[in-house]
Amino acid sequence: MQEYRQQGDVGALIDRMKALTIAADPDSLLAATAPYRDLPEVVIPVYERVVTVRPHDAQAMVVLANAYWLTGRGSDVVGALATRAIAADAMNRGAWHLWALAEPDPRARVDRWQQVATQFPADQLARAALADNAASLAGAEHDPLALDLAVRTYEGLWAEASRTEERVALEETIAKLKGWKL
Repeated sequence: MQEYRQQGDVGALIDRMKALTIAADPDSLLAATAPYRDLPEVVIPVYERVVTVRPHDAQAMVVLANAYWLTGRGSDVVGALATRAIAADAMNRGAWHLWALAEPDPRARVDRWQQVATQFPADQLARAALADNAASLAGAEHDPLALDLAVRTYEGLWAEASRTEERVALEETIAKLKGWKL
């Protein structure tokens, strides 16, 4: 890592990481690279190996899919990996979030966020993503049903908000959305 930080050669780092992962025990590999978990150039080769060795490790798939997303790998690759993670562990919220996020079609993405919010009703992040995506769809396609979904979802979040800043922001958003003429 020190050499990488000095030279900045991503290709050399990835090649070196791939070479190190071949013979390494997955648990040792994960422990050794934990301090670098925020660096996709480390995460990708390590977690590609872990997912290969542990094809049903949902959390490893989620970490890899997230690194792929952050590096622009594309919704098809991320979505496929998230789908595999959901199949391995249907209660892995990260997998569901990436699955919804990776959907390129705005209307289908709203449908996916609705599924995530239904699967995890206490997940405020999923409901916020649902509301945001529904509002975006309403604006882009002049869709009154999507607008209603956005408003209802934001109102639900407002009812649960405990901080004044959250409530004020949600009140402003709801008021603006209710003022839209579609």
